[in-house]
Amino acid sequence: MADDKSATGSPDRDRIGLGEDYEIRDWTERLGVSEAELREAVDAVGNSADAVRAYVNRS
Repeated sequence: MADDKSATGSPDRDRIGLGEDYEIRDWTERLGVSEAELREAVDAVGNSADAVRAYVNRS
């Protein structure tokens, strides 16, 4: 699915997109994890920001 940069808001902030370098950079900084850890979390629980946060905080 393409990232529609004109359609921002809650649905965009609620999902972690690993297809864009800037999203990877922003999420790794926000969560305090490496790119590998972010990818592992998304693989484990999906791209929901809340689920990834919970996974990262539990590890």
